[in-house]
Amino acid sequence: MLQNVALVLLDRFPSFEFGVVCEVFGVDRTDDGLPGYDFAVVAGQDGPLRSEHGLTLVAAYGIERLEAADLVIVSAIDAQLREGVPGEYPAPLLGALRAAVARGSRVLSVCTGAFVLAAAGLLDGRRCTTHWLHAADLARCCPGATVDPGVLYVDADPVITSAGSAAGIDACLYLVRKEQGTKVANQIARRMVVAPHRDGGQAQFVDRPLPVSPADTLAEVTSWLERHLDRQVTVAELAALAHMSPRTFARRFVQETGTTPLRWLTGQRILLAQRLLEDTGQSVDQVASRAGFGNAVALRHHFRAWRGTTPAAYRSSFRAGVRRPASRRSARTA
Repeated sequence: MLQNVALVLLDRFPSFEFGVVCEVFGVDRTDDGLPGYDFAVVAGQDGPLRSEHGLTLVAAYGIERLEAADLVIVSAIDAQLREGVPGEYPAPLLGALRAAVARGSRVLSVCTGAFVLAAAGLLDGRRCTTHWLHAADLARCCPGATVDPGVLYVDADPVITSAGSAAGIDACLYLVRKEQGTKVANQIARRMVVAPHRDGGQAQFVDRPLPVSPADTLAEVTSWLERHLDRQVTVAELAALAHMSPRTFARRFVQETGTTPLRWLTGQRILLAQRLLEDTGQSVDQVASRAGFGNAVALRHHFRAWRGTTPAAYRSSFRAGVRRPASRRSARTA
C-alpha cells in the first residue's frame, strides 16, 4: 500500500527534481477526496544541505526515517558524486536502501539518483535507466545492470528508475496509478497541469519536440484516435487521415510522440480499459469492446502484458474507491 513516502536528498541536490517529488507526494489533497501521504524529506548525510541553486535545507528527518517508509525516493545527485566511487556515498544511506528493499519496500530514483542505487547494489541484475546524458557512465559504474538510455522509466519492481527531470513526474504518477488507480493519478496530474500518462517505454527525447507549424503535427490524428478507440484501424488508414504515405506517417509518429502508432494506440486503450474497470460495472467483454480490444481474451492478454495483472484483479483492487491514509509530514527549510 502506497502511504508512507520518504524522499532522500544529498548535498547540492537539484531543485527541480526535489520539487517534482514534493509536488506529487507532499501536497495535501485530501479535501479533494484524494489520498494523503505520510511524506518526509530525509537528509541522506549530515546537513544542512544545499541545492545547486543556493537553497539551504534543514531536513526534519535523518536516515532512520527510512525504516518506516513503504516508498523511498532518491533524488538526483550532484555531478561530483556521479564522478566519484561508490565508497564516497554515505554508508548508512546505502545500508538503509538495501534494508528497505529487503523488507519489501519500493525504491525509486529520479534521474541521476540511479547512481546511488547502483552504489547500494540494487541495480545489479536489473534493467534500469537514468538521464540519457549519463547512461553510459551508469553502465560503466554498474556493469551488472542493463541500462536503457532510451526510456522514461523502468519498473524492475521493487526498484524503479526514471530518466531526467520531467520523467520523474512520469515515474511518480506511474507508481500512483499502479498502486491507487487511474482516477487518483489523473486527478493529481490535473492539479499539477501535466499529462496524466506517458508510457515508460516512450523515448526520452524525440527528433522534433516542437512542430514547425500547427499543420506540421499529428495532433488531429491522435485526437481522432482518442475519440474512436473502439474502432479497428490500420497504419495505412491513419496515414490517409494525415495525408501521408504509411512509411512517412510511421516515421513522423515516432518523431513526434517517441513511440510507434501501435504501441501508442494500445497504451491509450489500456488507459480507457482501466477507467472503465474502475468507474463502471460493465463486464470485461463490454470493457474490451469499448476499449477496442474486441474481446475479453485479447484484453486480458494486453492488460497482463502492460499492467502485470488481469482486468478482474485490477477491478477488485480499485473499484471500491479511494482510501485516505493518515497525515503527512514535511521538511523544514531555512
